[in-house]
Amino acid sequence: MRRPSTHDAIVIGAGPAGTSLALLLARRGWAVAIVEKKMFPRRKVCGEFISASNLALLDRLEIGAAWRANAGPEIRRVGFFSGATCIEAPMPGARYGPPVKDAFGRALGRDMLDFLLLQAARSAGAEIFQPCRAVAIDQDGGMQAVRIQAKDENSGAGTTFLRAPVVVAAHGSWEPGQLPSQLEKASHPSDLLGFKAHFIGASLAPDLMPLLIFPGGYGGMVLADHGRLSISCCLRRDMLARLRRTRGSEPDDPRQDGHPSAADAVFRHLMASCRGVSDALDGASLDGPWLAAGPIRPGIRACYENDIFRVGNAAGESHPIIAEGISMALQSSWLLATELADAPSGRAGREGIGRRYQAAWRGLFSTRVYAAAALAGMAARPGGAALIGAAVRSFPRALTLGAHMSGKTRAIPGLG
Repeated sequence: MRRPSTHDAIVIGAGPAGTSLALLLARRGWAVAIVEKKMFPRRKVCGEFISASNLALLDRLEIGAAWRANAGPEIRRVGFFSGATCIEAPMPGARYGPPVKDAFGRALGRDMLDFLLLQAARSAGAEIFQPCRAVAIDQDGGMQAVRIQAKDENSGAGTTFLRAPVVVAAHGSWEPGQLPSQLEKASHPSDLLGFKAHFIGASLAPDLMPLLIFPGGYGGMVLADHGRLSISCCLRRDMLARLRRTRGSEPDDPRQDGHPSAADAVFRHLMASCRGVSDALDGASLDGPWLAAGPIRPGIRACYENDIFRVGNAAGESHPIIAEGISMALQSSWLLATELADAPSGRAGREGIGRRYQAAWRGLFSTRVYAAAALAGMAARPGGAALIGAAVRSFPRALTLGAHMSGKTRAIPGLG
């Protein structure tokens, strides 16, 4: 066991939420540690779209130029693909009036975005512990002790203790664990499981981001960096099991046990259920394996509990149907960093910060969380795809209105 290392803040998780928070605090002179279980670059189950309302924050993080140089094309149209229906409408710009620079969002792979943010945090002075897993958090007087374990070590020699008055959970919501900030994991037939893949050579219009609605789930696709098309979706666990059983009887199934992999089943379901997907991927080639994660845990959670702050999906999560996950991660970290601008004085100070941060979080995100839940619930119900399709065919501008309501045009409070 190594000698404890003391910091001003310890951030658990190096996704966009955790690393952007660490970066903002380090730039204010804080001694920050980041604990991340995976080596970078690495791919993640994620839609990868970032709304234009975040670009001022990317500039504040000093990765804006790199993001602009690498991200895919501007997304100026939002679409709806379900069955044979393919409908498009204008994407609302982040600013009102004539089109201006940076009025529309773009997509950048998480393998690139997360690496950019982590490099910036390291340059700002954050200390990176990677690959390491946080396995326990204990009170240590007026400080908190975080026990971390080197991922490739099986003995106590790989154990390190970090101490800080501020601990931030930025580990997402998908994986269970021993930390008080992690969620319990249980399996239910209605669980939504996440899937994601990149394709090269797809024919999707470069400025279009369609919503995909299909039996048992929903998804989206967008042209990201270096010509990669990013497609991600959520599918009910019971629907996935049904698809695997049904597809297993097909003579061309590649699996010897007669049951296709989850990725095979999901891909075939998408291609059969959305003509827009099959048209866009006709002749395209898979770039790397399909990824899977979940189940997703949408909802609003405590932003401060057990003397631990939460950002990103650990604090709260909308259904990915509105494509705002990265936006909410970045913006939640900005809200917390703003509250932490003056170092807290003891637990009472942290509790006050936690109350203000939670109020700010809910004021900025609660509407989109509830709206996403309503839309996702409708999409997953039997007949939901047909109902949504009929509504969109009658009023295509509903897609534009939905993009606006999801937060894609909303400025980040306090970021001037």
